[in-house]
Amino acid sequence: MKKLLALLLATMLIVSACSSGDKKNEGAGEGGGAAATDKLVVWAWDANFNVKAMNLAKEAYGGDTEIQIIENAQDDIVQRLNTGMSSGTNRGLPNIVLIEDYRAQSFLQAYPDMFYPITDSFKASDFADYKLGPTSVDGKQYGLPFDSGVAGLFVRTDYLEQAGYTIDDLQNITWDQYIEIGAKVKEATGKDWISLDPNDLGILRMMIQSAGSWYVKEDGKTPDLKDNAPLKEAFEVYKKMMDANIVRIHSDWSQYVANYNSGDVASVPIGNWFTSSIMAAEDQAGKWAVAPMPKLSQNESVHATNLGGSSWYVLNIDGKEKAAEFLGATFGSNVDLYQKLVTEISAIGTYKPAAEGEAYKSANDFFGGQHLVSDFATWTTEIPNVNYGMNTYAIEDLLVVEMQSYLGGKAVDQALADAQSQAETQIK
Repeated sequence: MKKLLALLLATMLIVSACSSGDKKNEGAGEGGGAAATDKLVVWAWDANFNVKAMNLAKEAYGGDTEIQIIENAQDDIVQRLNTGMSSGTNRGLPNIVLIEDYRAQSFLQAYPDMFYPITDSFKASDFADYKLGPTSVDGKQYGLPFDSGVAGLFVRTDYLEQAGYTIDDLQNITWDQYIEIGAKVKEATGKDWISLDPNDLGILRMMIQSAGSWYVKEDGKTPDLKDNAPLKEAFEVYKKMMDANIVRIHSDWSQYVANYNSGDVASVPIGNWFTSSIMAAEDQAGKWAVAPMPKLSQNESVHATNLGGSSWYVLNIDGKEKAAEFLGATFGSNVDLYQKLVTEISAIGTYKPAAEGEAYKSANDFFGGQHLVSDFATWTTEIPNVNYGMNTYAIEDLLVVEMQSYLGGKAVDQALADAQSQAETQIK
């Protein structure tokens, strides 16, 4: 009888072990998820930028590891990650995923066990300081910084000249000076100075980050709107632009790009990733230059800031070690890869050693021979590091409404106080 029980127990252990092995990748392979440890699945958006960058990394890595890159819209990636992670299962999730820096902390803090720390896979100090805050939690790196959202002031030099200015006059200016020059350009050329979408306050983000400030305090959670001096000044600058009659309104991306490609608007303060959109108007070659960003009048503001940008994350599922190794060997250390990113897709990374490469030093004929990439790389190192927190877009939805109230006559202090009260009530 004892021998029979021992035999039954041994059989059960074998069956259990086999069953456990089968469940190791439970649900994998469905919906574009990771299927096996010798295959890495990557999710990213934008076929011509992020997906192409990952394909270049794949080529640089070589080896026998199969790497499947799946394109999804950014909103779809956000939704699928939230759905999968909140369900508590690995089903259909990728090994590597691209997440926008503004959204990173909301994922890392809501689903701490779903991300794999990659601190030892690359040297964090080799990357721009401002990218390390959004990609880490409690001293551990979970994201490998990718593209820089470093911003610059793109300007039509021919329009400047008609108003009696040159690009030298836009070096190290304040936002008030920017508006003053814009008014003169509008008077001389009839062209608007800037194009803005009332439902997108990205320009406020650029202004306040230049002063080391954000919509939340350093803890990343407490709303910081009512007594936020840089934000108050940013509101005031926005209104001054409107009052100066130098703004053309757009409501979507295609209108935005068209306003510049058509020659109807003369300047655009924006992230470097807009370079390719400017260059799409081939007839404007030689008529553009890029100056450092204007700064707020407060002493702590600098002529460097950010708009957008994203980083690569490894999920805590089978294949995580291989995924971390792959990122470290490519985006984490390969200088030659970063030269290809610049030359083939105009992607400026935040890997500081890459700035010594030839592609970063080359002149751009479209921009009058300006060493554009080198300038952007320099400004990248000067961007203040802020904690974006978990609710950038939720808070900005509140600010959009209060901005319109302010433009309509509400006092700026009251507008920010009302936004503070709403944020404290609605955002937990």
